[in-house]
Amino acid sequence: MEAPAAPHNPADTMPVTARLTVESPEQMQELGRRLAKLLRAGDLVMLTGELGAGKTTLARGLGEGLGVRGAVTSPTFVIARVHPSLGDGPPLVHVDAYRLGGGLDEMEDLDLDVSLPDSVIVVEWGEGKVEELTEDRLHVLIHRAVGDTTDEVRHVTLTGVGQRWATVDLGVLTV
Repeated sequence: MEAPAAPHNPADTMPVTARLTVESPEQMQELGRRLAKLLRAGDLVMLTGELGAGKTTLARGLGEGLGVRGAVTSPTFVIARVHPSLGDGPPLVHVDAYRLGGGLDEMEDLDLDVSLPDSVIVVEWGEGKVEELTEDRLHVLIHRAVGDTTDEVRHVTLTGVGQRWATVDLGVLTV
């Protein structure tokens, strides 16, 4: 006789969301530094936003906050860069999937599934391409005004998906 299935706890899978406004590139980088304090090895962070929204600036702040080696710059042409930790934290794997058209199949050569347990993986333009790596991920949507504007204001929505993020207080990032 099979044991009854454990009751489903909706809190295990309900997304956890925080919204904030960033008014400058320096604030975006600072958000990355603060967010890094919440990250640990095995985390997947997906960055989504228009060109020039601040994805790489946020990733640069993440690298600073994680204390990794090397300048975090856009890996558009190399697709991925590994930044080893200068201390005892996890390395940062920074991926730019902009030039990749397909889903996870096209990204298999990067071996992200192998790197994930020991690293923090940050993927720019990863929506629709890397969700299959793990049920637990943080999706960061950066919205900026488009068109002919010098507006530096960005509206950032952070959504934690999966059990890993169910107990993380993303609200600490809004202070």
